Amino acid sequence: MSNNASALQSDISNSLSTRPQKADEHYFVGKVLKTAQGDIKITEEMAKKIYRYLVKNDYTDEQDRITDAYIDARKAGTLAAMPGDLQPYSDPILDVIDSIYTDKQLPAIDDDRKGKINPLNSNFDKKEFQELWQRINHKAIYQVDFDSAELIAKAVKELDQHLRVEKLHFNIVRGEQVDNATYEQMKTGQGFAVSETEREEYQHSVHSTVKYDLLGKVSELTKLKRSTVAAILQKIQKVVFDQFRNNPEDFISQTARLINTQKATMVVEHLTYDLLEDKFDSSIFTAGQTKQDFVHAGQPLKKHIYDYLITDSDVERKLVFGDPKSNDPGGLESAKEVTVYAKLPRGFSIPTPVGNYNPDWAIAFEEGAVKHVYFVAETKGSMESLQLKAMEQAKVDCAKRFFEKLSEQISSKKVSYSVVDSFKSLMNIVR
Repeated sequence: MSNNASALQSDISNSLSTRPQKADEHYFVGKVLKTAQGDIKITEEMAKKIYRYLVKNDYTDEQDRITDAYIDARKAGTLAAMPGDLQPYSDPILDVIDSIYTDKQLPAIDDDRKGKINPLNSNFDKKEFQELWQRINHKAIYQVDFDSAELIAKAVKELDQHLRVEKLHFNIVRGEQVDNATYEQMKTGQGFAVSETEREEYQHSVHSTVKYDLLGKVSELTKLKRSTVAAILQKIQKVVFDQFRNNPEDFISQTARLINTQKATMVVEHLTYDLLEDKFDSSIFTAGQTKQDFVHAGQPLKKHIYDYLITDSDVERKLVFGDPKSNDPGGLESAKEVTVYAKLPRGFSIPTPVGNYNPDWAIAFEEGAVKHVYFVAETKGSMESLQLKAMEQAKVDCAKRFFEKLSEQISSKKVSYSVVDSFKSLMNIVR
């Protein structure tokens, strides 16, 4: 909530808090009910019945303050019926109850940026961004031609060395309740002291109740033929394969992961892309948007295609807003060379043999200020390729192939693609 909104709600709270805060019998005695037949004063007997009505239905707490149950039922029109002799005066009695102060009735004064859709702004229609979008807006298909025998050999070696399946087991925890445990201790799980733990492995055969399509599932997860998966599993050591019976699901998951790692290291050098006539619809920039909380998003952006941006990491925040602690504190928002930029939506993806890849940023620079006017960037915390996981590195390498293919079909102002870890590293590439 912004400072102005907080101050306004505080002012309202201060002005209302001078009202009575307890719904006890004493409060109701003598209050005047406005009815069609005229004014009626609440007697001590009526006050006692009103008080009992509130207590019976949990509309007041132990301090006789109005509860959420009353507030919610009042708003929903589901309040419990009053006793028979009070029913003719139900509405004026509720008006008297409503006059009791509770901060639960304060109006919700939210920051205008909270819980809002983040619409595209005029930067999206800028000539520079539309030209960049037309250059990268191509769907594609890929082809990979590599030696299956080589993949099988590498996968077998990888599985023999690193496939370790966790056995199904139970963790047994024994403990005793602490002396004189308080309510808060019980509520927070601190009311018991652990005295002993024991791990007991599950000994029964999992095959007795569940059937697994081992070849089919691994084939699905690796996008390999069943025959290729079968060739890999037939060649691994028996002691490695026997782990399947201990935990089939973990065996399948880890086997697919390790095969995909080997596959990722092989595909790039044998990968080619063919561009399709089909393109992405610009609706991907707004499709599937849900209300987002922009309370901490700062001021509206000047060069982004949306007014606000919720970044995924500290690296991304520094790329956009700069790093005051850096020797080169600039960012996309403040850089004179940047005309317009966009955090690309998840709907824009490049197909790769190891899963779809979604680049991070599309940036249009001022023409003449840099050597690469149109740029697509991937932000990573480290520039060392060896520190990227094999799957991540494979996707990045595939993306390079994709943008190389794009550049072959663009006569001028080609789109450059690279991985950056800061605004400084980005500018070192484009200058």
